Amino acid sequence: MKNTLVCIFLFLSIPLFAEDGSRLWLRYEPLPELVSENYQQIISNICPAGSTETARIIEQEFVSAFENMNRRNLKFSKIITTNSLVFEIDTTIQSGYFIQTKKIKKGTYTSISASNDIDLLYGMYHLLRLMQMQEDITHLDIHEKPVYDRRILNHWDNIDGSIERGYAGRSLWDWDDLPGKISPRYTEYARANASIGINGTVLNNVNANPLFLSKEYVLKTAKLADIFRPWGIRVYLSVNFSSPTALGGLSTSDPLNVEVRQWWKDKAKEIYALIPDFGGFLVKANSEGLPGPQDFGRTHADGANMLAEALEPYKGIVMWRAFVYNATSPDRAKQAYEEFMPLDGQFHKNVIIQVKNGPIDFQPREPFNPLFGAMQKTPLMLEFQITQEYLGFSLQLAYLAPLYKECLDADTYSKGEGSTIAKVTDGSLFSQAVTAIAGVANTGNDANWTGHHLAQANWYCFGRLAWNPDLTSGQIAGEWLKMTFTTESAFVEPVKEMLLESREAVVNYMMPLGLAHLFAWEHHYGPEPWLAIPGARPDWMPSYYHKTDSIGLGFDRTVSGSDAVSEYFPPLSTIYNDITTCPENLILWFHHVHWNYRMHSNRTLWDELCYKYQDGVDAARKFQKVWDKMAPFMDKERFEDVQGKLKIQTTDAVWWKDACLLYFQTESRQPIPYEIERPVHDLKKLKSEKPVNPIP
Repeated sequence: MKNTLVCIFLFLSIPLFAEDGSRLWLRYEPLPELVSENYQQIISNICPAGSTETARIIEQEFVSAFENMNRRNLKFSKIITTNSLVFEIDTTIQSGYFIQTKKIKKGTYTSISASNDIDLLYGMYHLLRLMQMQEDITHLDIHEKPVYDRRILNHWDNIDGSIERGYAGRSLWDWDDLPGKISPRYTEYARANASIGINGTVLNNVNANPLFLSKEYVLKTAKLADIFRPWGIRVYLSVNFSSPTALGGLSTSDPLNVEVRQWWKDKAKEIYALIPDFGGFLVKANSEGLPGPQDFGRTHADGANMLAEALEPYKGIVMWRAFVYNATSPDRAKQAYEEFMPLDGQFHKNVIIQVKNGPIDFQPREPFNPLFGAMQKTPLMLEFQITQEYLGFSLQLAYLAPLYKECLDADTYSKGEGSTIAKVTDGSLFSQAVTAIAGVANTGNDANWTGHHLAQANWYCFGRLAWNPDLTSGQIAGEWLKMTFTTESAFVEPVKEMLLESREAVVNYMMPLGLAHLFAWEHHYGPEPWLAIPGARPDWMPSYYHKTDSIGLGFDRTVSGSDAVSEYFPPLSTIYNDITTCPENLILWFHHVHWNYRMHSNRTLWDELCYKYQDGVDAARKFQKVWDKMAPFMDKERFEDVQGKLKIQTTDAVWWKDACLLYFQTESRQPIPYEIERPVHDLKKLKSEKPVNPIP
């Protein structure tokens, strides 16, 4: 571990003229002379942070970063003097950290205080963030504490090194080499997560291979846990519900079977003997063909509680996913609610239900999942997707903080106005034994970690919002841009605006007005709204979601349709049910709308749809023009890489617009408005050519 740390800090000190993005937002570039002189006057020496491994990380990280930014060596001092930086353990602090300017006889010093050294680590990164952004640190009085207890990345990584929905290379974890051979990327990964407050990682795919619970792989997992521990990161594992049968040789995996229950208890004991701070299990069960308790006539609560009992002696948790995708409901959007609401209050206290932000599947825009606010006796945690499965992979710009905020700030009205999803899940609205939030990671072994340099912002914004959901999308974008590129306002302001507009642009050129799941079935990249496979499940086909016919477009989820609106609390249920009050960005989610229905713009639905698709294309072109002016502010490598991706995005935006409008036009029988660009594609040719997955 010590040698790995030395490599990291040496890496920080090497001047890089060509950038590959591997340093993320932790670049610590030299600051302007006047700014640097000011910081040197405020901090000239550092008092040792302690004797733990985390304390040594704090010292080395801060000293290396400070000296890189300010081109001056820091001295160590055992006593507090004027202009000291002091790390203080204060057991009276319940959570988080304080960063304060404190007075002594001959001046002031800077104090970072917390009840433990992991929170001191977070405080240290906060101070470095201020310095990277060239903020004033003369008079500090900051108190920060995380809103969620557990802030977790979910990796969908497989034993063979592939990543489901991964678009940035292969897995970070070299399972074949572990536990003997250690990649320096493991420490770099932990360091990046610690810098934004992420404190947990699920190492493997929710479509879990039972082998991850074998002794061989638990030993490999234990090695990663040892590396991550000083950075405040716990490891978790996704588990296959049939592991007692597949791995243990039992004849059943029935959660009420005595031998099965004992098998899980023995497995938990084995894991915790090797990983004392193991976080717990993530479970996907009875969804998309995976095994689960329903295979034995049992409930989700029966399955989750069996695992919870096995983990309870060690304070581990079970994160049981509410993503249930089986052909058991006439409206897939209702299925999670139908299966989990009857079980509210039946789960053990160390079970938390992990719920996707929307009721279907990480679509570019969905209403929030109605389980939020409805399940009031069971802890719920949000699951966001950081990897861009439905937002253009690593080829398209889609800054996701606005999507996350749209969900976190959504009002469920479960306890009256102001019952936001953030409050539902952070324990402030309903009493919860544990609070948590998860993001499906977008990291891989590409040099820049995320495939697209600008997609690093989604990893960053997830961590920042998991710590503090009250931050704005603009605040976070500004932080990330200043640390990752430059503080020059001529760069930061236009690119921040580009980031903030990007998700809405993708929605517009893919699926505006509440449309969903128009994707190519196999890989979710290109458009295939016409897809129909004889014999396939209807809810795998785009037509199931868009319901296009000669009358109109959209899925009727009103009380006259599937009645999904009734899963929401008033007044939302009433607002969504009425076509005149339903938000137009969700109108086709809740209503089958006549082609000639007049929208708020006074355009017909058909014309509004055409304009929305054109807006998306225009925005993609605007992003190109903005970025083309940014070359003076960065290295050639990153500039050209992003420039190339934005060209792909514009081409794909036109592809989406043409494919969808030409297809919908076959039913609307209406002309494309004169102001909208004529399609450059031919529908017959598009339908005969299968969309190709751009990332194998």
